[in-house]
Amino acid sequence: MNPSELPAELRDALHGVRNRLGPLTSAPLYFPIIGSTNDVALSAGREGAVVIADEQSAGRGRRGHTWFSPAGSGLYVSVVLAPARASREADRAVRLQTIAAGVAIAEGIEASTGLRVALKWPNDLFLARRKLGGILAEATSQHADLVVVGYGLNVAAAAYPPDLADRVTSIETELGRRVDRFTVLAETLVAIASRYGDLLEGRFDAILDAWRGRSPGASGARVSWTDSAGEHRGVTDGVANDGALLVRVDGRQERIVAGTITWQ
Repeated sequence: MNPSELPAELRDALHGVRNRLGPLTSAPLYFPIIGSTNDVALSAGREGAVVIADEQSAGRGRRGHTWFSPAGSGLYVSVVLAPARASREADRAVRLQTIAAGVAIAEGIEASTGLRVALKWPNDLFLARRKLGGILAEATSQHADLVVVGYGLNVAAAAYPPDLADRVTSIETELGRRVDRFTVLAETLVAIASRYGDLLEGRFDAILDAWRGRSPGASGARVSWTDSAGEHRGVTDGVANDGALLVRVDGRQERIVAGTITWQ
């Protein structure tokens, strides 16, 4: 499927921030409907590529979950980054890419709407204790140093499936008024460009400090998870300098680097 011309409102919003987009200044690819923005971005194979869709027919979240992506009510965006090209500690930059993206998207929402977004490890954005959006980072096998970071945000209220209706929210629901979703999109891209610069320049503490400030559940929250050794329960004890979630279990500290966490 070939991309379409940018809607005038989107073109104007991006033009207004063009001097702040850094490596994301190349012409974005826009689709009225597509299977998954991440799939298109994975095939783009170039740093700074941006893919935007008005609707996804096969949007996905972490661990094979489907991402509800109706037309006209959300933002569905993927960007191609190269954190492995960091000036120092490239491995750490790669491990922190999702943390950095979460901070950036929360900052972009706040800049465009005034809403203070909370973050939940490793990739969820929350408002009023309901999920507002999520992030999915995927590597491309053709270009080992490139990573696609996709994100979906609920901007307007939608007819959510029954299993989601009581667990999700939208920007407009929390504000009680309409917002220009393309302005939100432009500001999230600006913030991603800024935090990507932090990754490349090794300013990891700035990213982690910002994430910790937006994640009250990172310390003192009860969680459970399952791995090859069975089910575990503990209390969150902060986030390590490489982005791992720390959990206190029976007097010892465990590191969780992947998997599904259930928050009590």
